Amino acid sequence: MANFFKTLFSSSSAMKEENIQSKQEDKNFDILKYDGVRAQQIGQLAYAAKCFTEALALKEDFETLNHLAGVYSRQDRLEEAMELFDRMVAIEPDHIPTLLNRANLAFMLEHAEQTIMDCDRAIELEPEEPVAWLIRGKAKKFRQQPLEAIADLTKAISLKEDFAGAYLLRAETLMDMNQMKEALPDIEKAIELNPEEETPYLLRGKIHQALNEWETAEKEYSQVLDLNPFSHEAALLLGALKIEQNKLDEAIGIFDEAIENDPGFAKGYSERGRAKNLKGDKEGAFEDLKKAIELNPEGEEAQKINGQHSNFDNMYKGGIF
Repeated sequence: MANFFKTLFSSSSAMKEENIQSKQEDKNFDILKYDGVRAQQIGQLAYAAKCFTEALALKEDFETLNHLAGVYSRQDRLEEAMELFDRMVAIEPDHIPTLLNRANLAFMLEHAEQTIMDCDRAIELEPEEPVAWLIRGKAKKFRQQPLEAIADLTKAISLKEDFAGAYLLRAETLMDMNQMKEALPDIEKAIELNPEEETPYLLRGKIHQALNEWETAEKEYSQVLDLNPFSHEAALLLGALKIEQNKLDEAIGIFDEAIENDPGFAKGYSERGRAKNLKGDKEGAFEDLKKAIELNPEGEEAQKINGQHSNFDNMYKGGIF
């Protein structure tokens, strides 16, 4: 009998200790998760990742996995974020937001097949989800299936008439097919829905440039620079258009301003150098070329001269342009 009570009390004590330990782990998990969320909100991503990782070592928690995947995405640790979404899908296979997040991340990693599979599953679960149609359209555009992409994007727009991103992507797809005039209505709609977004103006400028409507194209690129003076793409497009029209001083002025806004703009230096070279300023062109290569030693300009000159300072100044 004594042994029975001894065993009973011993077992009860062990269960009590195990319960206390479990409660302590739950408490530690909550503290780590809360600290991670707070760190994430104020941009302390490395500390947030540490907190979430330690919390997940204590408990496999769907919400914490999602938080950590978000942190990894912001840190450009996309493969690691993908592994976390895989774990989330294993926990909740039919959770549509997770399927779409994984699909979008797979697209960023250029895994088009995975993107389409996740979108197919999301559409099977919820056929009226416009984002699933949009992401699948992006993947099909990437796979050089423009007609199928347009079909998906048209479906997305039918489900959400104010879907600016779908209009924009459909316009880009039409432009890829050289259907410039057909793309214009979609771009107009995207601008109507989001007039502060610069991308539609860039696309509209490219269309007008392709149609040899250069003055209108210039206005579009200038509009982008009004919206965002730091837009590298707008400066390059407008500057190149000026060069094409032999308005070299105007081109140089555009690149001067772009470089003033961002002294690290390597392509801006090389394009300004191209304009200077055409104007006959070989020395200025050479200095800009050197600066471009210094800022981006792996860039296009460096590749062009690679192996051609053993002494860069004695290199023929005009030959690269």
